[in-house]
Amino acid sequence: MPDTQLPPGDYHPLFNTRQIEAAIKDVKDFFEVQLSRSLNLDRVSAPLFVRSGTGINDDLNGVEQPVRFRIANNGNAEVEIVQSLAKWKRLALDRYGFGPGEGLYTDMNAVRPDETIDNIHSVYVDQWDWEKIITPQQRNVDTLKDLVRSIHDVICRTEFHIASRHSAIRPILPEKITFVTSEELLERFPELPPAERENRVCAEQGAVFVLGIGAELSDGRPHDGRAPDYDDWSTPRADGGKGLNGDILIWNPVLGRAFEISSMGIRVDAPTLRRQLALLDAEQRLEMEFHRMLVAGKLPQTVGGGIGQSRLCMFFLRTAHVGEVNCGIWPKQMHESCAKANIRLL
Repeated sequence: MPDTQLPPGDYHPLFNTRQIEAAIKDVKDFFEVQLSRSLNLDRVSAPLFVRSGTGINDDLNGVEQPVRFRIANNGNAEVEIVQSLAKWKRLALDRYGFGPGEGLYTDMNAVRPDETIDNIHSVYVDQWDWEKIITPQQRNVDTLKDLVRSIHDVICRTEFHIASRHSAIRPILPEKITFVTSEELLERFPELPPAERENRVCAEQGAVFVLGIGAELSDGRPHDGRAPDYDDWSTPRADGGKGLNGDILIWNPVLGRAFEISSMGIRVDAPTLRRQLALLDAEQRLEMEFHRMLVAGKLPQTVGGGIGQSRLCMFFLRTAHVGEVNCGIWPKQMHESCAKANIRLL
């Protein structure tokens, strides 16, 4: 049964429902303009579903199953509701004629039926999916870190903007984000599971980028799972670790825990794709349309990620449950426990 993590102490929402709805629009309007300017991104339209069997849909950790249905008037073709647009964006950059240093972002709405339902997870997912073309020489940690800093700066600016509109909000984010590798977290907190390692370092620093997620660490287990065909999580780094990807985490003062805002990374090139598919025994994907194009060198080198819209709204508006900023379907038990905790679900 899905659980609800109640906020520490007494929880009193800072806004009523109508104020929340107005503030959500303010957050989204301000943030996406700032993101577009900072990363040189153009807005494009996004698909709600894609054809099955093409390899375009994102399978996240490699095991989550998308919602599938058939279109009667299109030869009964099977399609899937997107789970994210990690690979579709790379195709769009090529198709729309973007060049190095240019990128796109899109307002993505996804359905993830296998998602855990709790305070911060919903079957419905909304995020800004972004992707940018880089040169082969830019496939390195420095490129990734520069982009992380730019995104963190946009998040900080948005927090100040919301605080300027609402006297109940006080900015709490640090000016600079801290970089830490997943292996360093294991070395510091070997007795803790990965999520607790994130909580500890995020409580200390306020905003953290965990570098290298997907490859096995020295204890034989990955920090977290990643699909093999979008992020590069296996390329060796100068610090001895692996992976050119990671997660942006910020400290959530309402829930008293680390809060993932974005998963992002340098994307796989052809050799990395082959290596990661082999590592996960998924080489059959090389027969799919997207993978054939990538191996044939028909797709640009890119970096990209997703930034959670509801997650950011939760943080900026200091809410305790994603259902306060996101319309979802919640178990009866969750409705009851939220009502007792003064949490108003949309």
